[in-house]
Amino acid sequence: MSDLEIRRTRRTDIPAIVAMLAHDPLGEQRESPDDLTPYEEAFDRLEQDPNQHLIVAVRAGRVVGTMQLTIIPGLSRKGATRSLIEAVRVHDDERGNGLGTRLMEWAIEESRRLDCQLVQLTSDASRTDAHRFYTRLGFTASHVGFKMAL
Repeated sequence: MSDLEIRRTRRTDIPAIVAMLAHDPLGEQRESPDDLTPYEEAFDRLEQDPNQHLIVAVRAGRVVGTMQLTIIPGLSRKGATRSLIEAVRVHDDERGNGLGTRLMEWAIEESRRLDCQLVQLTSDASRTDAHRFYTRLGFTASHVGFKMAL
């Protein structure tokens, strides 16, 4: 893994990220890699928000993983700051090599560095492999999540 770089996303990384987001049963229903305009607009919003950390993992000049870390200040838990991990993806040909673990370790360490007291994430109910992965990393399934499409 010494040849792996984890860094902030650049605009030029967007096509590779969107391709990874679209390359699974859930993503193929909700992503549109043929039109990058909405992703570029979202990237611009993310870049302007200091609490958003869109990250890529790069090996040999190729984007092979991505994730988003959001820092959320709050009043609950005695004013605790928490981080939220979302959109974790690893390219198919990189799975099983520890890259997902490296991305998660980066997110946890960055959360500590930013004085977060809690790291949280959600995972679609159908992603049972991901649930086992998060459990192995020390996360516990502690809540039931709800979403509403607007």
